[in-house]
Amino acid sequence: MASSTALRRRDVLQGAIAAAGLSMLASPTMTRAADDTYKWVLTDVTPSTVAGPFYPLLNKPVDRDADLTVIDGRAPRAKGQILHLIGQVFNIKGKPVKGVQVEIWQPNAAGRYDHPSDPNPAPVDPNFQGYGAATTDGDGRYRFKTIKPGGYPVTAGWDRPPHIHFQLTGRADRLVTQMWFPDDPLNAQDRLFTILRPPAQRMVTARLEAPTADLEPESLIAVFNIVVPNG
Repeated sequence: MASSTALRRRDVLQGAIAAAGLSMLASPTMTRAADDTYKWVLTDVTPSTVAGPFYPLLNKPVDRDADLTVIDGRAPRAKGQILHLIGQVFNIKGKPVKGVQVEIWQPNAAGRYDHPSDPNPAPVDPNFQGYGAATTDGDGRYRFKTIKPGGYPVTAGWDRPPHIHFQLTGRADRLVTQMWFPDDPLNAQDRLFTILRPPAQRMVTARLEAPTADLEPESLIAVFNIVVPNG
């Protein structure tokens, strides 16, 4: 029999499916400017989705910087493939937004959150921060160093694929969303992903790139841009 905690997690996730379905893609359209040139403009915002039951509301780590792979005072780094997560935050007019607080939280490489309510029997990684925060610069850019998360079971027939949670807080807007990874086989049965229309799915899916020469050879770069209404 599933534990009450596991049931709560399932209920929270399933309860968000309908709300996620109402979100649309920030799709670009071509418009003609006064000087007879054409430019892309954004017509909607990044789809919002459930925050999930493991946002560290009361148990944010003391070390909550943008490098989740190491914890202050501990020499070992977190287990798993290093992921350099980068992107820009734009408003609906396509302009970068500075000063937005970007929070991320995620399970470790084994699919376990460092949260007291997570019933997953996978081990906690004591060297993984699990939560981080950064503020966008003048070009709307943010950057994190983290670990590619593992998937985990929710209920029979539903395993969540690797994903990272985001919460953005600006002067005018707050957005909670998630980032999926391309071509993961679990995406096709993830109820929070499949309820989105294909254009919206593309918007919440990261673009993966090989590391540059200054990064760890075995690492990955994940590019994830986000659109908010105003900023």
